[in-house]
Amino acid sequence: MQSSEPVSIRQLSASDLTLMEGLLAIFGEAFDEVDTYSSSRPSNAYLKRLLSSDYVIALAALKNGLIVAGLAAYELQKFEQERSEIYIYDLAVSAAHRREGIATALIQNLKKIAVARAASVIFVQADIEDDPAIALYTKLGAREDVLHFDIAVTVSDENA
Repeated sequence: MQSSEPVSIRQLSASDLTLMEGLLAIFGEAFDEVDTYSSSRPSNAYLKRLLSSDYVIALAALKNGLIVAGLAAYELQKFEQERSEIYIYDLAVSAAHRREGIATALIQNLKKIAVARAASVIFVQADIEDDPAIALYTKLGAREDVLHFDIAVTVSDENA
């Protein structure tokens, strides 16, 4: 289902705070986590620092000047060789604009950035039950089955 409206992909910079706010709203809606993405928004100073850093990549897909999708990624510098990898942390398309190739366009744009930064790979995680994401990533890359662990950052006295 292709829309006739053209999509433009824009890499956000520190001067794009309004677009970043819109991107956070897209993520919250798409992931059904509106509270997570809106109840305790970072300050403008924090967002400016992130968007001006060398390791954060934020892309917004726009139609008629409105954000319809976006991607947040991190460049991870490696220790074993002079190279980096890019991790897609969030990728979302608003419900009204899915199945238009926008997610693929975002990833294709990220690939250009990865080449310019001499990154060796782009990687992403998908929840087991997220069939549309798995289909997209299968189309674009090779699947690896790994386990993901969240480690709490609190330190008890016995672990100190």
